[in-house]
Amino acid sequence: MDVLTVTAAADLDPGLICAIAAGGTMPESAPPGSAAPGRAVRIGSALLDEVQRRCEQARAELRRGHPVYGVNTGMGALSGVRLTRAQQLAHQRNLMLARATGGPPWLDAADVRAIIAVRLRTFLSGDAGVSGQLCQRLVDFLDKDIIPAVPRTGVGSAGEIMPLAHAFGPLTGIGQVLGHGGEIMPAGHALRDHRIGEFALGPKEGIALLAGVPGATALSVRRLAEARAVAAMMEAAAGLSIAAAGAPRDPYDAACARGDDILAGVLRRLRTATGDNPAPRTLQAPVSFRVAGPVLTQVLRAADALTAAIERALTGVTDSPAFLGGRFTGTAGFHGIDLAAHCDQVTAALAHAAEVSSARIHRLLDPLVTGLPAQLARTPGPDAGLVAVHKRAAGEIHAMRRLAGATPVGLIETSGGQEDVQSFAWEAAEALRAALHHARVVTACELLTACQAIALVDRPPPPGCRGVLGWLAATVEPVLADRPFGEDIERILLAPWPETPAEAAAE
Repeated sequence: MDVLTVTAAADLDPGLICAIAAGGTMPESAPPGSAAPGRAVRIGSALLDEVQRRCEQARAELRRGHPVYGVNTGMGALSGVRLTRAQQLAHQRNLMLARATGGPPWLDAADVRAIIAVRLRTFLSGDAGVSGQLCQRLVDFLDKDIIPAVPRTGVGSAGEIMPLAHAFGPLTGIGQVLGHGGEIMPAGHALRDHRIGEFALGPKEGIALLAGVPGATALSVRRLAEARAVAAMMEAAAGLSIAAAGAPRDPYDAACARGDDILAGVLRRLRTATGDNPAPRTLQAPVSFRVAGPVLTQVLRAADALTAAIERALTGVTDSPAFLGGRFTGTAGFHGIDLAAHCDQVTAALAHAAEVSSARIHRLLDPLVTGLPAQLARTPGPDAGLVAVHKRAAGEIHAMRRLAGATPVGLIETSGGQEDVQSFAWEAAEALRAALHHARVVTACELLTACQAIALVDRPPPPGCRGVLGWLAATVEPVLADRPFGEDIERILLAPWPETPAEAAAE
């Protein structure tokens, strides 16, 4: 088993968070109490000691008796209610009860593991004033692959207190977890199976588990990795379509990217994939072919902006109240507008790129554009060809358009007016997840269509396309007649995709 040792909070960067998310899949045959295979997480002793030191400082400050939100007071509209000492002892665990109002569908296991990893990252900064023991218990959940049942949607609060109550209530035996066969079981049963006791939350540890934006951050990290993979897939599909249409290569010339390094990289890869074309069919290809470079560049540019927002979320102050400079400070770190806005930007860029991809599919079916048989059928008339593949893409595009609005727009007052604003960052990350699915389907449709067009062209494909064509040949059978093309699309979606078009070309 690989051991991932964390010696500083910054070690839990997006790459390590993704590794932790992917590293805990437990086989259904595993006996109760088994540790997860793959990667184990360990926190360096010096780091744990520093977390505990900050915890003791925070608890010393709490003993002074000054009002501290959510610790010796109620929460939300009830923050003016001071809690007795007896009430404070039960309050941190009680915070996990009434706020767990979500339900299925549940996040998948990898998303939940990413949330736990991001929560651990924020705790290791010391801002939350939690104990080293609580940090270790989060590690225990990761190592034993205990997956709380966390709702995918319905986050109507300022911040993420509702889904986080589901995510971290199981530490104390509250709520439900996902079994390895997908079934739901009480958290207490899972703790007993793994011989773990219910964690007794100390002062401030309950509200710390509910604070900030670890969910939107973790989901953004996961979606960002997927977005870069989809962008690479889209580049390969665009290159294949350009070659199949016999389009002029001028729009992909390096000189067109002056002053824009990201565009220069995209154009270079497209030109490498498509090669030269000394005898293009027309002086200008349809716009959907000519703008492939700028459109794909915008997806990468939006992904870079989301990368920066994630880094700000991981390094900034998101706990509230946070223990800063020896005192508790109320913050606005729960308002994930930065993540919401940049998830929306990636969603919009993907929606536009998918629309352009769908337009290229339509043009490839047109003999006036390609000089190929109508609808790319080998025997047009008796065979329908790939016309319905484009219709599948059109349906996916329609679904994507509903996701491309500004998620934070549309505020709803809750908590008696105390919470009068939401960022809906969690929902923005969920919209991005759905958009990525639709974009992958559209791209699979373009790959299948462009591959068929290349097969019908009376000339050898450019050398730079041969790797992608080889991958497609190993994934789907040649299209010699009509068949259920949905099965081909699913095979393309399920087959492992190389990380970059260049890697595909090298295979």
